[in-house]
Amino acid sequence: MPKLDRYLLGDFLQSFLATLIVLLVVSLGGVLVDVLGEIADGGLPARLLLSQLGLQLLVYLPLVLPLALMLGLMLSVARLYRDSEMAVLNAVGVGPRRLLRPLLLVALPVALAVGVCSLWLGPWAQRTGAQMVEQANRSLIVAGLEPGRFTSLPSDGGIVYVDAMAEDGATLRGVFLQREREGRIDVMTAREGDLQFEGERSRYLQLREGQRLEGPLDGALDFRLMRYAINEVALPDRAETRDRDDPALAPTPDLIGDGRPEAIAELHARLTPPLLALGFALLTLPLGRSSPRQQRYGRLMLGFLAYLVCVNLMFIGTRMLAEGELPGLVGLWWLTLPLLALAAWLYLRDGRVSRPRRSAA
Repeated sequence: MPKLDRYLLGDFLQSFLATLIVLLVVSLGGVLVDVLGEIADGGLPARLLLSQLGLQLLVYLPLVLPLALMLGLMLSVARLYRDSEMAVLNAVGVGPRRLLRPLLLVALPVALAVGVCSLWLGPWAQRTGAQMVEQANRSLIVAGLEPGRFTSLPSDGGIVYVDAMAEDGATLRGVFLQREREGRIDVMTAREGDLQFEGERSRYLQLREGQRLEGPLDGALDFRLMRYAINEVALPDRAETRDRDDPALAPTPDLIGDGRPEAIAELHARLTPPLLALGFALLTLPLGRSSPRQQRYGRLMLGFLAYLVCVNLMFIGTRMLAEGELPGLVGLWWLTLPLLALAAWLYLRDGRVSRPRRSAA
């Protein structure tokens, strides 16, 4: 590999990795807020925080990687123009087309990684996350209950203590439950209990052979003590479970033969990110061109806005495909093919000097 290609490749790769790290940290914060919100609402067990965080981050990678590639390459190209390195390269006969080789050495592997994440890793992460949540909804072990320890239920559901627990995580022995509702305290004990389900999201704890003590919290003496054979206590609703035929959970090969509009929309939504990554990688050179006195980050913001517009158009087109407003043959090609054509045209004409006009004698 020529020394110039090694230099540019190292510069492009370093700038891309630095931008990717920053965007991953920002994305991780947003995903963490969403997961913590589901845990606070009681729809997601707290012990699934790290696993769901990592799986959701894989889902967002097809959108983060193209943006990191574009911004990183634009920062590197802008630095070349700012430090007059591009002027030196042009002076020795190295034009923008000569930069295509190191540019593609960075862009093609990233576009391939985007395709892998979009076509395989992302759907796998969504399926795995849905299975973990479904399994957690049917087990009290994952919900945080452990024998010999007081555990707080989410959404102010109370405090639970159990002496023993079966291996399946659904049957309990020696249950103590304390709750506070509407200014009254409710304490229940039971010899045994288990977890029951009703409908899609409702779940409750069925206690058997125990006592219940209920009274006010303001110091009054209005207490009631009762014995019961069976007592059912409502627990916070579990997380929403996704349908097994949801196209977002299906592997990519299964979507090819599926004629449903939702499946066609999901297939095109997975094919679009790698093409966007390649198109915006080719746009970095014409967008990153600047004069020595020009603002460095002016065109960077222009490229960022162009990326946001294309991503929003992708989301709008996916919704229109899912609702049948766009034919399946059109798909999202109306977005990706013009973008690739425009990027190739701008790249080929970048830095070209126009011919002088002939004037009549």
